[in-house]
Amino acid sequence: MKRAVVLLSGGLDSSTTLYLAKSRGFDCRALIFDYGQRHKREVESAKKIARAAKCPFKVIKIDLPWKGSSLLDKKIKLTAQSSQPKATIPLTYVPARNIIFLSFALSYAEAIKAQKIFIGANAIDYSGYPDCRPEFYRAFNIASKRGTKAGAQGKAIKIETPLINKTKAEIVRLGKKLGVPFAMTWSCYKGGKKPCGVCESCRLRAKGFREAGVNDPPLRRWRASK
Repeated sequence: MKRAVVLLSGGLDSSTTLYLAKSRGFDCRALIFDYGQRHKREVESAKKIARAAKCPFKVIKIDLPWKGSSLLDKKIKLTAQSSQPKATIPLTYVPARNIIFLSFALSYAEAIKAQKIFIGANAIDYSGYPDCRPEFYRAFNIASKRGTKAGAQGKAIKIETPLINKTKAEIVRLGKKLGVPFAMTWSCYKGGKKPCGVCESCRLRAKGFREAGVNDPPLRRWRASK
């Protein structure tokens, strides 16, 4: 069976990507990153989703002591809306995050002889992060081909971004069709008992469900799990 590594954050996009990869017949292995983010809610959500999808997973704990993002540094306030120009990259951007994550995923994929890496990056309804844009993934695929044994042997591991050109509404409709457990997903940048409803991630999620004409189900009761 063809094998894939899926980057799983516990959010709407990555969960839909996991279920999509499975629907395409891939034997999936999920990578979940605990990288010092503000809260563990998304990590716990990712574990639950992986289990629901019957997908083996690994939690990779890494340290980014230099911070550089409001998602890593609690001294930087999470604002409801940025007062900066729209073209400005927001404070929630984590320096080179997807480069770091994909490097781990590429190493893992090569070790287990996976043919693909799936990531739920989106460049339509998104925050403007440069590592969520199509040109970045085109460049990373070149690096994968030229910088790995698999690539040198003509078996390059390809980075797949199936949601890159979809709106949030299209992602919600796709997730519903695939049976994604939306009630297990977590999108909020904050880690309270309930989503804040005002951060950019919450607003993009709400926009997607609203435009898709789908009700965003209440979160299932959350419990930390090992």
